[in-house]
Parts: sequence; C-alpha cells; structure tokens
Amino acid sequence: MSAMTETPAASPAEIRLSVLGMRCAGCIAAVETALTGVPQVQSVSVNFADHSATVIGDADPELMKQALKSAGYDAAVMEGLEDPSLEQAQEEARYRDLMQKAAVAAALGLPLMLGGHLGWFPEMASADGASFWSKVSLLTLAVLYYSGGHFYAGAWKLFRAGQANMDTLIALGTGSAWFYSTIVIDFHRQLPSLSAHAYFEASAVILAFINLGNALETRARGKTSAAIRALIGLQPKTARVVRDGIEQDVAIETVGLGETVRVRPGEKIPVDGVLTEGHSSIDEAMLTGEAMPVEKNAGDSVAAGTLNKQGTFLFTATRIGRDTALAQIIHSVRQAQNAKPAIARLADKISAVFVPAVVALSAFTFLVWWAFGPEPALGYAFVTSMTVLVIACPCALGLATPISVMVAVGRAAQTGILIRKGEALQSAGKLTCIVLDKTGTVTVGKPGVADIQAFSGDHQHILRLAASLEAGSEHPLAAAILTAAQEQNLELAKARRFQAIAGQGVTGVIDGVQYWFGNETLITAQGIATEAQQTLITDLAARGQTPVLLAAVEPGVLGVIAVADAIKPDSALAIQNLRQLGVRILMVTGDHAVTAKAIAAEAGISEVRAQISPQGKAEVIKELQQQGEIVGMVGDGINDAPALAQANVGIAIGAGADVAIESADIVLLQGSLLKLQEAMRLSQLTVQNIKQNLLGAFIYNVIGIPVAAGLLYPLFGVLLNPMLAGAAMAMSSVTVVSNANRLRWMKL
Repeated sequence: MSAMTETPAASPAEIRLSVLGMRCAGCIAAVETALTGVPQVQSVSVNFADHSATVIGDADPELMKQALKSAGYDAAVMEGLEDPSLEQAQEEARYRDLMQKAAVAAALGLPLMLGGHLGWFPEMASADGASFWSKVSLLTLAVLYYSGGHFYAGAWKLFRAGQANMDTLIALGTGSAWFYSTIVIDFHRQLPSLSAHAYFEASAVILAFINLGNALETRARGKTSAAIRALIGLQPKTARVVRDGIEQDVAIETVGLGETVRVRPGEKIPVDGVLTEGHSSIDEAMLTGEAMPVEKNAGDSVAAGTLNKQGTFLFTATRIGRDTALAQIIHSVRQAQNAKPAIARLADKISAVFVPAVVALSAFTFLVWWAFGPEPALGYAFVTSMTVLVIACPCALGLATPISVMVAVGRAAQTGILIRKGEALQSAGKLTCIVLDKTGTVTVGKPGVADIQAFSGDHQHILRLAASLEAGSEHPLAAAILTAAQEQNLELAKARRFQAIAGQGVTGVIDGVQYWFGNETLITAQGIATEAQQTLITDLAARGQTPVLLAAVEPGVLGVIAVADAIKPDSALAIQNLRQLGVRILMVTGDHAVTAKAIAAEAGISEVRAQISPQGKAEVIKELQQQGEIVGMVGDGINDAPALAQANVGIAIGAGADVAIESADIVLLQGSLLKLQEAMRLSQLTVQNIKQNLLGAFIYNVIGIPVAAGLLYPLFGVLLNPMLAGAAMAMSSVTVVSNANRLRWMKL
C-alpha cells in the first residue's frame, strides 16, 4: 500500500481593489477596518497615494465591496495588467470634474467676497436684505450640493459607521457656515449686531479651494504612477503565433505555453520565451536600464515587453500572463509601493485619531470664544471653530510617505532597480557593510579565455587547434574556448579519434598529428615535459586562472590557454565607489582561497572569506550584524538565498536564480554592481524626502491649528480667515506631492 502524501496548502489569494472616495489619511484606517472585518481576509494594505487596497486572503470580492460601501466607499477589483489608457482616462475625468466643481463654487464665492468688501449688497436689516440674502442662501445651497455633495455624502456614511475623516471636517465647516448664515437672515435682530453676519462666501470659497487642491493633487499624483503605466504599456495587446503551420495574430490573453511565436523588426515581444530560430538584437532598456541592445541567438531567453530592434525570429512561449517577468516586475513594484516603511508608522498612528481630536478641539475652541471672547462672542466662536475644522484636514499627512515611496519605486524600476520590499527603501541607504558573492556577482559568472601564451606558432594557431579539439566536448571550459574562436572568426579543423579524459582534458588527431589539450597531469602522463612552463602555470594559478596546456609528442608544449571567470568590467569601479562612501566590503564565496583572493585583489576587495557553505554565508552575515554592522548581501545563486534572507537588505543580481531573487529585497535587473550605489543613493534621497514631507505636514498642522483657534488674537489681534484656511489646506497637499515628484529628477 502506498504511503499517503499531503498536498501542500495553496497560498492565499491576493486581490487588488481600486477604492473610490478616499480623501485623507483618516480613510486609510476606515478602509482597513472595513476590509479586515470580512471573513477570510488575512491582511490589508492600503495605498492612499494611488487609492488602492491589496488584500491577502480567500475572501469573496463582493463581500469586500459591500463592506467598503457600508463604510462610505465604492470599490472595484483590479485584474491582470490593466489598460493604462483607461486609468489615464479615469484620472483625466476626475481632474476635469473637480476643476468644474471648483469653478462653480468660485463663481459664487468670489463675487460674494468681493461685493461684501466693497459694500455692493444690502444690509441684513434693510427692507431688501432678507429677500436678497434668502436667494443667496438658496444659491449657496445649490453650490454646496454640486461642488460639495461628495464630501457630505462621505461624511454621512462615515458617521453612520461611527467613523470620521476629511469629509467630516469639510462637511461640518462649510455646512455650519451655511446653516449659521441662513439662521442669521431670520434672527439677526436677536443677535449682537457684529455677530449678524453671513458667511455664505466662506462656504463657497472653501469648497472652491478644496476642489482645486484635490484636482491639482490628482494631476500631480497621476505622474507618480507613470512608471507603472509605462511598464503596463510595454506589453502588446496581440501576438503573432504559428498554429498548424499558419501564422496568425491573436489576443495576448489566448497565447498558450509552448506555442511558437513570431516577432518581426520593431515589434514588442508579447510573452516570455526561448528563441528557437533566427537572431536579433533586443532593446531591454525599460526592464533592465541597459541602454545598449542585447544580441539574441537560438537558445537565448527573451522577455515580454522588450523591443525587437532588427531581425525576425521565432521563439517558444515559456511564461505567459501574470507569470511573465514583466508582470512579476509590475507586481513587485506595486507591492513595494503599498509597503509602509517604519518611518510611516508615526504618521499612521496620528492620522487614526486626528479627525476626532480636531472635531473635539473645534468644539472646545467654540466654547472658549463664546465664554471668554470679545463681542460678538458668538460670531468669533463660530468663525474660529469653523477655521479649525477647515485647516486641520490631514491630507498632507496621509500623502507624506506613500507618495514618496510610489515615486521612488517607480523611478528605481525605470533605471533597472527592482525594489521588492518597501522596508528596503528605508534601510538600503544606511548600509555600513556589503557582502558580495563572487561568481556571477563580482565576476561574469561563466569562464572565458583570459590569456593565450604561444610557444610554437601564434596565438590564433594555438586557439584554432584547441577549439578544433574541444568542438566535440560539452565541458564548460570547452564553451569558453569555442566562444573565443568564434569571436576571432577562426575556421576549425576536423579532429579525428576524439577522446575526452575525465577530469584531465581531451585528445584528438588533426592533420595527422595527435594533440593533447588539458591540465598538467594529462600532459605529463604522455611523457611530455612541462618544466619550462612551471613558472607560468604557477603565476596563472595565483591569479585565479585555470591553465590549460596544448601539447604534442613533438615538439612538446605548444602553448597555454588561461581560462577564468573574469570580473565584470564595472565591478572594480563600483567597489571603489562604495569604499569611498565608507562602506566595508567583504567577498564571501564557496570557491577556493587562491582563486577568491586573486579575484578580490583585482576587484579591490581586501577582506575575503573563501570555501564558505551557503549556511556559512548566513552565519558570516549574522556575525557582522552582532558587531553592529548594517549588512547588505549581494548574490545571484541558489546558494546565496539563506544569506540574502539573513541580511538587513538582500540584493539579488537580476540574471540569477529565481530562488535568489525571491529571497531578495532589491533586484539589480541589469546585473551591474554600479546599480547598488544608485539604489543606496535613492534610499537616502527617499528617506530625506519623506522626512521633508512629514515635517512640512506636522509643522503645517502644529502651527495652523493654534492660529486658526485664535492663539494670536490676544497678542496681535489677528484671526485666520476660513477661506485662507481652505486655500492653505489644499495647497499643503499639492506641496507634498510636488516635493515627492522631485525624486523623479534627482541625480543618482
């Protein structure tokens, strides 16, 4: 009887919702609370910057939408790679709608404000005053309904749910201004003469400013998601597949695994795959940041969204839909943009209690002015309490962190740096020590011909004979020899009686002469002397290169070809730059000490740990962390995964193994260590930008609220006009968004 096996539990689903109606930081807690209460929801991450929520769990999307509707929000499920033009169209429509609402409110509010100052309108107590101001009250009510209806509807829904947000403050401020002014029309004789003043213009102008601010914020915020839209726009809508020998254009969603796809010059590659026929050069700049096109031949992989520059080719689809590299990058970018770095937690905690505290403070301000203020005390109490409500809206506070994270992650993706975890965006700039793997990280990752020493004939003669012998071999060193010969366009000879000697090399007969090509053991076993080459062999080994000898019985050793995994062209420069920043650099590798030290010396690394196991690498990082170092680990292989997970920031080389990339916080898609310095610099700039935003938002509220409450009145006789408070509140959000957008242009 066969043993029973357990089927591994499927990972919970991830659902992304577009949430309509989020207008301030208080909405974040409200949306999270509503969604967390839905059965099967495990975790919720709300991104105020792009008005979305990512839900982990197997919950019913309809139940989530109903829960959000009950809390005062509308929602829709976002699936696949959304059409970026649709998203842009929605943003444009929202922008136009808000601008129109602002214009209507301004069309009433500004003439009322100007006319009030210039004495155009009849006094409230005059014969025509009641009729005129009653009509103004109705006009203002119509404007409140059109230009502020969305605020009142949101405030009412949240009130019924026992919550409050920016809508609550705006509804209370502008609504109470209208209500007070309307009451004054009929009861002005019962009020002190100085209190008998209408504030219809304040309601209208406040709504004009707030709608204008929201419109400008929508326009500026739209720029932050430009990177995502650009990535989504990379994937074509159709693909040309070969079915039953006939080429046909089909929708991208219908392409299946294993299908043969044709790509012509100038076309974007629709899905991931492996090239099977033809060759071309591919522009991978949008995915990797690499400016130069990459040559592709049969057997090379191609990625969705990259651009075929020249040549036509066929490839087999290996990853489609959400599994393509492009889709995974978009997913990772969105995950990082949804993340909340530690620096954001203070703002979240404050925002959660901010609105109720402001309402309480507004009520307290009203009571203090009513009890102790000068005449007209009721008028002063009303104006100051309304101003507190208007100026305290925490929009800027809610935007401060997510908007900077969105811009930074998008900027990174465009330069070939994939930030997978938002916390890394805060930590990368603080690294004090970087641990580098050797193979594929500091070095190219595959052997190549580093040097040729000829003792009989010239270099090309030695390389031609060696490549002719290795043509029948599958050894990695053989690939390096053959590649070098191809690069020099050498015509190979036919080798007869080929034989591979395990662990030593190969032999064969070319033009009637038997040659041996391999290590020193193979050559000396044939009775061929190698004493004359000992110094060269020792020197090459000391440099971390593998000497391969070409010999015949007569005249003996003809030449030596040195094969090595060479360091990448920019590794030494990248390491030099990091050292200048004061970062400690270590190379930790599983390779032999001689090779490791030789590569380290060439790259400019002074600290080396060799022959270290995968778990040993993680232990080295733990040891460094115990010494107080903030450690970044850079690697590209499966054996680097434990160390990447252990490090404060794990950084994977994009060309590496999937498991290494999955274990990493940051992926350098281009594979260049120079990108590491850029990632660190971007981290520093982002944290600095977030601090600027938070400081600006905190200072704005800390200073603005007391001034609005009338703190300066006893000293200087100064009160803040509610309309100016509305303008300042709107502009604070625009300022935060504009400051975050500076990250798009800062030099890395």
